[in-house]
Parts: sequence; structure tokens; C-alpha cells
Amino acid sequence: MKNLFDFKHFKGDLFGGITAGIVALPLALAFGVSSGLGPEAGLYGAIFVSFFAALFGGTNTQISGPTAPMTAVSMVVIAGIVATFDGDVSKALPAILTVFLLAGLMQVGLGLLGLGKYIKYIPYPVVSGFMTAIGVIILVTQILPSIGYYPKEDVDFVSEFKPQAKEVILKDILNKEVGEGILVVDDFTETINKDKITTPDDVLSKSKTLAGSEASGVLGTLKILPRALQHINWLELLLALGTIIIIFGFKRITTKVPSTLVALLVMSGIAVGFGLDYRPIQEIPGGLPIPNFEIFSSFQLNSITPYVFTAFTLALLGAIDSLLTSVVADNMTKTKHKPNKELIGQGIGNSIAALFGGIPGAGATIRTVVNINSGGKTRLSGMTAGVLLLIILLALGPVASQIPAAVLAGILITVGIGVMDYKGLKAIPYMPRPEVIIMLVVLVLSSVWNLVYAVGIGLVIASLMFMKKMGDLTAEHSVVKKLKKEKSWPDEIDFPESLKESVFIKHIKGPLFFGSTSDFQQLAKQIPDTASTIIIRLDKMQYIDQSGLYAMEDILVELIKENKKVALVGILNQPKYMLERIDIIPDLIPKDQLFESFNDCLLWIKKNN
Repeated sequence: MKNLFDFKHFKGDLFGGITAGIVALPLALAFGVSSGLGPEAGLYGAIFVSFFAALFGGTNTQISGPTAPMTAVSMVVIAGIVATFDGDVSKALPAILTVFLLAGLMQVGLGLLGLGKYIKYIPYPVVSGFMTAIGVIILVTQILPSIGYYPKEDVDFVSEFKPQAKEVILKDILNKEVGEGILVVDDFTETINKDKITTPDDVLSKSKTLAGSEASGVLGTLKILPRALQHINWLELLLALGTIIIIFGFKRITTKVPSTLVALLVMSGIAVGFGLDYRPIQEIPGGLPIPNFEIFSSFQLNSITPYVFTAFTLALLGAIDSLLTSVVADNMTKTKHKPNKELIGQGIGNSIAALFGGIPGAGATIRTVVNINSGGKTRLSGMTAGVLLLIILLALGPVASQIPAAVLAGILITVGIGVMDYKGLKAIPYMPRPEVIIMLVVLVLSSVWNLVYAVGIGLVIASLMFMKKMGDLTAEHSVVKKLKKEKSWPDEIDFPESLKESVFIKHIKGPLFFGSTSDFQQLAKQIPDTASTIIIRLDKMQYIDQSGLYAMEDILVELIKENKKVALVGILNQPKYMLERIDIIPDLIPKDQLFESFNDCLLWIKKNN
């Protein structure tokens, strides 16, 4: 906790934290609404992640809170769990927050295991494709709220799902009765009675859930877009467009005042001041945030088991997001962050935010840059940002509840545009084809299918391509094949002419691993029939993996069956250890046929030939 309360920079930390908190406010509200848990979830996330990540983290000037990538993945979690609870967010909330808590604890675990330094090895094409997909998802999914169209409120659209809703309700009744053991094939009386009890409101509620699900995500939005364009609310559209124009336009005037905040205040002021008939965001609860102990009292393992991998993705994504921001902070402040400590801090922040109903967050680059440029020097700045947001929540919660939903949609559209990796997109014509493929696969699958699985598939493809490339490069620089004009090594120049017909010398340079075993397996075919003794030079073979080990074993077995003697020269420690582990030494190659130098081997050949 060194320099935790270093008040030498208090003025800069205070101003930096306040400025960063002001920048974070509209984004926190927007991310909360976008996530599906409401604006207060975004605020709670910003408050607790910012404060505790700064308190326990390893980057002094980092400002943390909800970010576009973390919110996009959170949306997947929230939508999936809410659907299993028939669209009831309040019932689904404990399970949702449990997943967020699990993600935070996983981040702490990553830090304690010292894995922070390995995050940098995530391939850039995977990160690039993912970030661009985040931008696409946010941009597309905010089209509907920006034009004031909400599928669940379109009566005709919802009515289309009533037959399906009745089927789903009946199926739920049957499944429940099977579970309770009261379903009798010959007597559906109980089932029929329950079906009769189903009210029109039940059918309508289920229809709205199905309609919302149908219109969710990128594909759902694109499907419903033609219908939505026939029901544009022009006031909502003008509020969203005005927000976007101010955000991009005000930056041309000055960057000292956050354009996002200016847009929020101006457009909200116009909507409220002129008494316009607009749609406000959900009401933000007043008072201090209260822990949601239902996370523990209502805990059901089966409700979160399908999301364990998603929680890990959240943890990993938050780690990448935060540590990349830490690098930016290091470059600006000429300091060095502690990656593992940063992960622990982020994990603690996300865990506490989950307990209070907040969405998870990470280190936020723009807010961190604003903090540093405004004078922030120590972790007090991040803690100040969290405290400021808490004060705003307590003092201005009712006022913030009057913010138009379309304004937040406009803010999110600018976030979606800004988060895309244009550098990676512009480089597509010049990038190696395998990297382009990885980036596009992650981009497309993340946008239209599943963020979590897309990243996993991208990592697998990247790893396979990397191994293939490294295998090719290593094989290219190693000598496993017998070259027609392979040069003799210096200590072989005086090799006796009389032995050249009966002795075959094989050089292996470089590692013998899965990428080069196919070439090594050609060894037996290279040996002339006149050769009765085989010398395998291993002086420059630093490493052998399991594939290489078994390939060598197969070759040696074949040579011994042909009554050929094999000598190994200059074997290094790791290959020797591996050969001893599976008894190639001494079962196939006796220890008296291992030689440290070629001259020693030559003496042995002269004695035994």
C-alpha cells in the first residue's frame, strides 16, 4: 500500500478523480441501461470497481468502471439467464450477480497465480476482431432505442408470439408435473385444469418475453429493423441524433470538457425544459446501495453452471482490458504497473460491485487518460472518482432518472463507433492471410453468434496457426532431413575413407518436435544398405518433445531389427532425460554407445568394425 495516502499530490488527485468521475457518469448510466439491469447497475459498477480497483490495484493512475467490452459480454450473461426465468429480471438477478461475483473471484485467482504477465500473449487478431465486434454489437443494438422502437411494446408484433407462448406455457406445466411425479399418461385432468388457470396476462407476459428474445442481438435487430423503421418515434430519433452530433462536434471546439457530459446535459435539458413527451430511463433508486444477499440465500448451482466459462471469459477480458490500459498509463506517467496486483484489485472491485448489484468493469483507457491529464498521480484519484459517483447517486438520483433513454442510446452509438479497431481493419490488405482469417472469424462469430465461443474459437485457431508457423520455421532452420550435399562438421573432416561405406552419419540441428517428426521418420530410407553403424549427432538438438521421442523410438527399433548398431553423440541434458524416461537408454541404446565427442565415437567404431 505504498503511496496510498501520499497527500503530496492531493490537489492533482482530487481534480483528476473528479474529472474522471464526471466523464464516467454518462457512460456508467448508458452501460447500465444497455446491460438490461438498469442505470443504477452501471452506477454501482462504476462506484465500487473504481474505488476498490484503485485501492487494491497495481496501477496508481488507473480509473476503472464499466467498459464497452465488459458490458457486451455481460449482456450475453444477463439475456441468457433472464430468459430462463421467463423474462423476470428480479428473479434472475441473484443468478446474474453470482456469475459476476464468480468472474471477480476468478480475476483475483489469476492475480494470485501470477498469470498477469501472460495476458500479453493473447493474439492481436483475436483482440482486434473482438473489439470491432463489440463496436458492431453496440452500434446495431442501439438502433431500436435510438428511434424509439421497443419490440415488447409493439402490440401487433407481440401478438404474433401468442400461439408459441401458449405452447411454451403448456410445455412448462408438463415438465413441472414430470418433475413432481404427478403426470399420469391416462389422466391429463390436472394438466388440463392448470392450463385453464393460465390467464391472458400469463400468455401476454410470455409473448413479450419471446418477442424481446426474437428481436435481441445483432441478428434479431436486423430482422426486426424493417418493421421498426415503420414505427419511428421522430422525437426520440432527434434526441439521439442531437446527442451524437454534440459528442462529435463539441470535440472540435475543445477536449477539456467531456463532450459526452455536454451532450447529456444539453439534450436532457432540452427534453425536460420544453416538457417534451419523451421516454425517460428507468428510475434510479435513492439511498445507499444495499448488498444483495440473495446471491447466497438463493444460490443454485445449476443456474450458473452453464455460465462458468462465460464468467472466465469476463475475468479474462477484464484482465486484458485493464492491463492494456495500465500500459497506456505507464507510457504517460513513465511508471511501471504491477500486473498481478492489478488483477487482484480488479477482481476485488468486480466482486464487491456484484454484491451490490453492479455490472462488472475494467480499467477504462479514456477515463485513465483524463485522470492523468487532469493531474492524477496516485490511487487516491481512482478512489475519488468512485466517491464522487456515490455522491451523485445519493444527491442527484431522482434528477438522473429524468434522462431520456434516446440520449443514452446516442451516447452508446458513439461508444460503439469509437471502440472498433480501425487500425486492425485498415491493415487487412497488408496482414498475413492467417491473421486476417482469425480476425474475421472472431468478428463475424462474435457479432452474429456468441461472444464467448467466438473468442474461444479464435484462440484455438490462432494457437493452431501459431504452432504450424513455428513448426515450419523451426523445421526450416533445423537440419532433420539428409541433404544431398550436407557438409561435414569440423570434427568429421578427417573421417577415414575406409569407413564411409559402412558408417552413416546423421546430423540433427534444432529441436525434434511434432513439427519435424515427419522428416525425421524418413531417416531409415536415407541409410544405404552398406551401412552397418549409424551415428546420430545430437550436439545441436536442444529439445525433444513427446512426438519426437516416439518418432526416435520407432526409428531405433527399426534399425536394431536390421542388426545395425546405433551410436548417439553429444546428447544434451533434456533429450537425454527424456530418452531415459521411456528406457530408450539403456534398452535400445546401451550407455557404452553414448559419446560426448565424435572422436570418442570414432575410436569405438574402429574397435568394433
